[in-house]
Amino acid sequence: MRNPVTMPRSHLALAVVGVELAVVFVGAILPTPLYPLYRAAFGFSGVTLTLIYAVYVLGNVAALLLFGRLSDQIGRRNVSLPAIGCGVASALAFAAASGTAWLFAARALSGFATGLASGTTTAWIAELYADAGCGTAARIAAAANFFGCAAGPLMGGLLAQFAFAPLQLPFFVYIAMLCGVAVAIVFAPETVTNPKRRLAEVSLKPRFGVPQRIWLAFVAPATAAFAAFALIAFYAALIPSLLAERLHQAAPLVAGAVVCELFGIAAITILSTGRFGSRAAMLGALALLPPSVWLLVGAEVAQSLPLLVAAAALGGIAGGLGYRGSLEVINRIAPPDRRAEVVSSYLVACFAGNSLPVIGIGFLSSVTSAPFAHVTFAAVVTVLAGLAALTGVRYAPGT
Repeated sequence: MRNPVTMPRSHLALAVVGVELAVVFVGAILPTPLYPLYRAAFGFSGVTLTLIYAVYVLGNVAALLLFGRLSDQIGRRNVSLPAIGCGVASALAFAAASGTAWLFAARALSGFATGLASGTTTAWIAELYADAGCGTAARIAAAANFFGCAAGPLMGGLLAQFAFAPLQLPFFVYIAMLCGVAVAIVFAPETVTNPKRRLAEVSLKPRFGVPQRIWLAFVAPATAAFAAFALIAFYAALIPSLLAERLHQAAPLVAGAVVCELFGIAAITILSTGRFGSRAAMLGALALLPPSVWLLVGAEVAQSLPLLVAAAALGGIAGGLGYRGSLEVINRIAPPDRRAEVVSSYLVACFAGNSLPVIGIGFLSSVTSAPFAHVTFAAVVTVLAGLAALTGVRYAPGT
């Protein structure tokens, strides 16, 4: 049961919760322009870099599996504040890092914080903005996510480029942001009535599953999300190294700006394409993914920063449309009594896309070469986009 929230107050609360979601995701991408500095300081390999990036997903999955339903039971605020606390712990671990093990721990904590906060704040936004419909609320949440991901690398790159202590100061600034959000969240209206107070009343049992009758309809959005998040993960994990090693652009600000561009355009795409139906958005993303990933490969081969900027712009549009469209298709096909299970299964596809291809690129690069691994990645994304498009045209419901 949910509390009614008056309209003026709900708009202020919506802003507070939206900022919380964005700020939490700042920490998810904040280290991206700093990875070359960490590699120089700690001397780890490219494979280790991909594993450091990917361990973030383990934190996401742990939060989803163990605590995905927790805020429904004990309240949005009571989960948001611990999530922010995990974000602070992650930032402290990054700031104190004296070796590679610290980075693994910090990334896992960051993944746990964002996994815990994203489900909670998305539900909170939907309840605060119920009058506008779940589609609008979902777009606001997705855009807040991507705006936070855009701000993170830009902030990290700026501070690393022009301020002192490049591996510490960005995280202390981030901690200050988290503390400010935590104070605001204390005063945000709770939308869960009668939250459970006793541990014995709380159920943490995960709910996953896709009903057999919607399996074919599920394949297209799940595959589209996997491919879109694979492309996004490539930028978040590997663009700084590609810029430094292939395009001879080692400045942290350049890496931060390119990744910021990708996520910023994705966020703007989500907010500006509401008139397009979910199926059209998903299929449009699938059409844009192959040219965007091959343009990225072309930028590497030609050692061209302008081509890379164009690839990031096209990839941002594809990523924004792909996430928005596929999630809305999932919400349309999921039976009301099993929606949480189906959405959770979809999120697993997102998390897998955010980690497995990057790990594969790292290992393939170590035994062949980075350009060969990137061409292979582009080919795999192209095939996945084609298969998802064929399945989506036939089975995804139109809107």
